[in-house]
Amino acid sequence: MKRRTDPECTAPLKKQKRIGEFARHLSSTSDDEPLSSVNHVAKASTTSLSGSDSETEGKQPCPESFKDAFKADSLVEGTSSRYSMYNSVSQKLMGRKDIVETSNQKGRRGLGLTLQGFDRELNVDWRDEPEPSACEQVSWFPECTTEIPDSREMSDWMVVGKRKMVIEDETEFCGEELLHSVLKCKSVFDILDGEEMRRARTRANPYEMIRGVFFLNRAAMKMANMDFVFDRMFTNPLDSRGKPLVKDRDIDLLYFADVCAGPGGFSEYVLWRKKWHAKGFGMTLKGPNDFKLEDFYSASSELFEPYYENINAFRNFVLDNTDRKGVHFLMADGGFSVEGQENLQEILSKQLLLCQFLMALSVVRTGGHFICKTFDLFTPFSVGLIYLLYCCFERVCLFKPITSRPANSERYVVCKGLKVGIDDVREYLFSVNIKLNQLRNTESDVNLVVPLMVIKGDHEFNDYMIRSNESHCSLQIKALAKIHAFVQDTTLSEPRQAEIRKECLRLWEDTDINIFSYKPTMLTAKTLEKIRPVLDYRCMVSGSEQKFLLGLGKSQIYTWDGRQSDRWVKLDLKTELPRDTLLCVEIVHELKGEGKAQRKISAIHILDVLVLNGSDVREQHFNQRIQLAEKFVKAVSKPSRPDMNPIRVKEVYRLEEMEKIFVRLEMKLIKGSGGTPKLSYTGRDDRHFVPTGLYIVRTINEPWTMAFSKSFKKKFFYNKKTQSSTFELPADSIAPFHTCYYSRLFWEWGDGFHMRDSQKPQDPDKLSKEDVLSFIQSHNPGGS
Repeated sequence: MKRRTDPECTAPLKKQKRIGEFARHLSSTSDDEPLSSVNHVAKASTTSLSGSDSETEGKQPCPESFKDAFKADSLVEGTSSRYSMYNSVSQKLMGRKDIVETSNQKGRRGLGLTLQGFDRELNVDWRDEPEPSACEQVSWFPECTTEIPDSREMSDWMVVGKRKMVIEDETEFCGEELLHSVLKCKSVFDILDGEEMRRARTRANPYEMIRGVFFLNRAAMKMANMDFVFDRMFTNPLDSRGKPLVKDRDIDLLYFADVCAGPGGFSEYVLWRKKWHAKGFGMTLKGPNDFKLEDFYSASSELFEPYYENINAFRNFVLDNTDRKGVHFLMADGGFSVEGQENLQEILSKQLLLCQFLMALSVVRTGGHFICKTFDLFTPFSVGLIYLLYCCFERVCLFKPITSRPANSERYVVCKGLKVGIDDVREYLFSVNIKLNQLRNTESDVNLVVPLMVIKGDHEFNDYMIRSNESHCSLQIKALAKIHAFVQDTTLSEPRQAEIRKECLRLWEDTDINIFSYKPTMLTAKTLEKIRPVLDYRCMVSGSEQKFLLGLGKSQIYTWDGRQSDRWVKLDLKTELPRDTLLCVEIVHELKGEGKAQRKISAIHILDVLVLNGSDVREQHFNQRIQLAEKFVKAVSKPSRPDMNPIRVKEVYRLEEMEKIFVRLEMKLIKGSGGTPKLSYTGRDDRHFVPTGLYIVRTINEPWTMAFSKSFKKKFFYNKKTQSSTFELPADSIAPFHTCYYSRLFWEWGDGFHMRDSQKPQDPDKLSKEDVLSFIQSHNPGGS
């Protein structure tokens, strides 16, 4: 395990508390959950909290903003002592008699502070945990072969008994030793400061850096994660023949519902994926637990409609607006805090779980899908609810995505293909919900919704339930032990967090917003080999810092340097762009003439394009994107307006033809440079600028590369993996924008760069013109 040199490099994480009212029929939601199965801080029976993963203060959402889950109520105060000024001199001169004890100080805790009990060993070997990976396996319940229970069969299933507020003896569906072990591991953290625990958890979780990417919060990435794992069955549902149920070119919308899910991360992901081809209905609590539609960073919230009533009213509303068919899928992510009663979370949230299941059977259309967050599933009540879903859907599974922190009890029940004839089960669950409301604040409770003999009688279901619970407990115990070790040793860290993040986002086809902040690789003697094979590259002369330019129509143009910490800034130039335009540009000071008559104007130089007036061109070939940029510039240029700042497209050169660039370079006198000539690059319109370097862009996607056929005297494409070749452009060889941007190199022409003899002496650490041209010539297969 990698050790950090700076144990305090993880910044304290911002706390945020949102508390709301827990409605009788449904709770609001959270998008995340602290370590001991705690979602938020509120009274379990009366309050509920919406997703605390989001921070919407105009920056990237932070997944850590929730209330401390663990009280430091057992801390023993440190005591200090001092010698009395009246102690005898002889006592002072005797010196220390005992061996100096090893310091138990951890981090920045106060000197003398002791966490009694926390420093004891957990005796759990967490180091044999599997290697972190973006690949996940799904294990489904066996297909249910029994008939869906009818009202007559279920008439005596509900069992009311004494309210039970202990979990330690719930061993019907989990081994006693495992259950007690996980409860013991959780209790170790009761005395630890929440902030200290979160720092250790952040370092210990190899998937921590995935966070919310460009979405409202981490919940959106959980949905992105699960949508991919389940073959896009939510955002691209298929019929029984494997054909898409809803196509973008058809008139039908993809309908979905999102309940107990404020602030709305799940919905934001779906709308980002489907754009305006989807329509969402939401239900949660008003107030601080509400959907934060104004904070949707990546999707249009106008496509989502919240509704604030009870289950029956929401059912009618959804059916009325979906031609009485219902939604294609429903997402539920409910949870509330159970601070101080963490181990009882399953018991305290039993009605919330039931209501979410009831909602699914109320609004999901036949053949539709359902996904819902659960916590521990030890009690016969919870397992009975899972059994009813198992009867009502074609396939059901329990799944914990890697975006859900491994130390918490959170996992999801995923249900595929709602069957016909589930009305009796829906009515039965509705009656159970009424009974729970009637028994509130009494000593009685509904303890069973399905008899144990029925559950145990389905051996395949029962075996899966036990395996799932015990496997989940084992993983949770290791994760808790790992955090325990990371608290004790603040130099421990997970070395692959950034690598795993990139791997996951690439696999899930989610754009990494961090890519916009990536700086190009500097071309030096050590990195010169990166421009092989030279036929794969194009190059452009740079004149300033690269920026992103966003056009919202007319003069509403904003720039951004790509860093998440920075904001879009209004462009201080006189120019116009059509709305929905996103460009990668430089703002270059162009010059015309020399000496005192020299004139300067600021021009926009396009390096690459992403979106042109609403047309997304990121997946086009680099050459095609540049051609489209040329066409776009012709369309927006206004020759009759010399007062406007011009927009131009960079001249692009093949890397093997780099010598053509040097023909355009010459020494010129620049006004304000003290009479010293400076290197200048002259463009196609006779305007020149001081170059800062050369961008080198790879336009071919791995594993493809370009080569030269000496027999045919022309270039061809070669696949290094399959060893196949073709003269035609393979579709998968096209490098999209993000690949070009991420892999680009930059040859800096700063002080010490040697281009001509008239310049000052060459800096030995910089590449010269001769160095690069010689390398290109020696590795150009098409050269003479």
